[in-house]
Amino acid sequence: MDVEEPVNKIDEIRDTLTELQGSRVKVKANMGRSRIIERDGILIQVHPALFVMEVDEKRGRKARQSYQYVDVLTGTVELYNLDTDEVIFANAQE
Repeated sequence: MDVEEPVNKIDEIRDTLTELQGSRVKVKANMGRSRIIERDGILIQVHPALFVMEVDEKRGRKARQSYQYVDVLTGTVELYNLDTDEVIFANAQE
């Protein structure tokens, strides 16, 4: 039963992100060595193992970043609602 629980959480994360596809969100990613990046962007694609965001870069340019659901589950990547600044997956780790 414990083996299935993280899979269920990942399914929940994927389902929620599928509903948010096309929405603007803020992503905060821990890149290691005390490097944390924060960017605003649009959730453009949801795949079986990862999701893709188009993020705003300097001077109006766009870049695509992909993140894995397991990173959201472990807290390495946090997603925020841009309107309320609330964490989308507050209890993903539990």
